[in-house]
Amino acid sequence: MPKSTRRTFLQTSTAATLTAALPLARVAYAQTSDLLRVGLVGCGGRGTGAAGQALTADSNCKLVALGDAFGDRLEGCLTSLKANKDIADKIDVPKEKRFVGFDAFKKVTDEVDVVLLATPPHFRPLHLKYAIEQNRHVFCEKPVAVDGPGVRDVLKTCELAAKKKLSVVSGLCLRFNNAFGAAVKRLHNGDAGEILTLAANDYRGPIWVKPRTKEQTDMEYQMRNWYYFTWLSGDFNVEQHVHMLDTASWVMKDEYPVKAVGTGGRIVRNTPEFGNIYDHFAITYEYVNGARLFATCRQIRGCSNDIAVYVTGTKGSGQFSSNESRLGFTFDGKPWRYEGPKNNHYQTEHDELFAAIRAGKPINNGEYMCKSTLLAIMGRMAAYTGQQVTWDQAMNSKEDLTPPHYDWNKPLAEPEVARPGVTKFV
Repeated sequence: MPKSTRRTFLQTSTAATLTAALPLARVAYAQTSDLLRVGLVGCGGRGTGAAGQALTADSNCKLVALGDAFGDRLEGCLTSLKANKDIADKIDVPKEKRFVGFDAFKKVTDEVDVVLLATPPHFRPLHLKYAIEQNRHVFCEKPVAVDGPGVRDVLKTCELAAKKKLSVVSGLCLRFNNAFGAAVKRLHNGDAGEILTLAANDYRGPIWVKPRTKEQTDMEYQMRNWYYFTWLSGDFNVEQHVHMLDTASWVMKDEYPVKAVGTGGRIVRNTPEFGNIYDHFAITYEYVNGARLFATCRQIRGCSNDIAVYVTGTKGSGQFSSNESRLGFTFDGKPWRYEGPKNNHYQTEHDELFAAIRAGKPINNGEYMCKSTLLAIMGRMAAYTGQQVTWDQAMNSKEDLTPPHYDWNKPLAEPEVARPGVTKFV
């Protein structure tokens, strides 16, 4: 696929016909009890979870279409969902509504009112753009892109969604966590004074890896093992650490750093099944007022784990943690802990999406989900190149990670591992 056609892959003249057949009036559902038809694109573990949460969120919705690059993933997702007795009667996906292949996203979107996007992040800009053009409400998993051009595309798409009064709810789920929200409110009220430093840690062990089998083509192998290829995942500091980076950005009132410098590399991920991603990053971000965010992440077995954001201000300090029992702050020498009702933030993000659709009051998380994604990409750029990268450079980067084609049978070279000091910023 020529680079000039990036993001337009699989766009065809049928789009106009489909839009005409499904008028905009259908997507409002303001204060009605009409059936909401739900579709899932990306049938992995996170997509399966999102579908279950979506079906739990609204009393009159049904899952009517599924799409994935691989048929076995799709069928496994459907079997898992049907096994959940709480939602089994909300699942009606006949064989003709189970779509497989690179164009499955279009076929699912054309069947539904609400589409859940949970494929590898590389495909998010294209899938989201099509959904909004077809007047669909969207749940959009994080991150939303793997490179600067992708982020810019999604920003434009979210602007279009706002004009069309369509909801775009992000999978940056910690923004929907009650305890996190209460702590951020105290920080925004100035209870910790001026924020001087933040430290965002994501130290964990390795996750799944899928070594190549003899019968797999290049494209199938990379798609099956997508987490380990930067063009598909963005690298793990983008795919997963984005949660902690977004929490730090939330604390900073969605003001983003002006520059970043850092390092990273591969200590244990140094064999072919680990593609071209790193296993550790350490990035220092600097804000316009001189405050700094120290963002470090690691995925190595046998090491101490810590997933948290530490905040230090002139009048207080504390931490956000994936383990909520550790979340706490000291403000003016007085300890504070959240004591309100706890919630499942994965469920809450879907509850709020469907409530917004019913009320005709759309939610649009587009701005922060794009910029927090870019924050992670900016750190990767700094580590891969070994150079200082500014926010403007990252936002305007021309680095396009799109492969030369989307073809199951053509040869597809494995990307090279970045080498700081050698790899150039684009």
